[in-house]
Amino acid sequence: MNDKREYRKQLSHVDQQGDARMVDVGNKKIQRRTACASGQIHLAEHTLQSIREDQVKKGNVLAVARVAGIQAAKATSGLIPMCHPLPLDSIRVDFEYKDRGLKATCTVSCQARTGVEMEALTGVSVALLTVYDMCKAIDKEMFLDQITLFKKQKEDLAG
Repeated sequence: MNDKREYRKQLSHVDQQGDARMVDVGNKKIQRRTACASGQIHLAEHTLQSIREDQVKKGNVLAVARVAGIQAAKATSGLIPMCHPLPLDSIRVDFEYKDRGLKATCTVSCQARTGVEMEALTGVSVALLTVYDMCKAIDKEMFLDQITLFKKQKEDLAG
């Protein structure tokens, strides 16, 4: 029993009784925070060509996926229980064609007491899931891969 309590002291989102809780960041200073996440969706060549030529029946895949990623980043605190709602300053979702699919990158920034890693990861994940949804009728072999946070930074604000 004592070992369990000691272990719980190390967890930031669990109280002494083992119940989930949101971390109190009220005493942390506000800083400029940026996070970047990326991931890939593997697609058949004919699917990539359909996306490039804007021939997917559901519409412009990258435009819709970009908007979906932005909306998802904004909605992160409503989707992931222990995330703080943050006043996001910027969200960017970009795509890059690869030999076997698309790479998506989501960059999020804000001025807050806690980071935007989950927002970047959520944004890139939903952008890729949207590509999947829009292309599922023409490609039965798609899969998502390598969703990762590759940059996280915080900077003191001037003044």
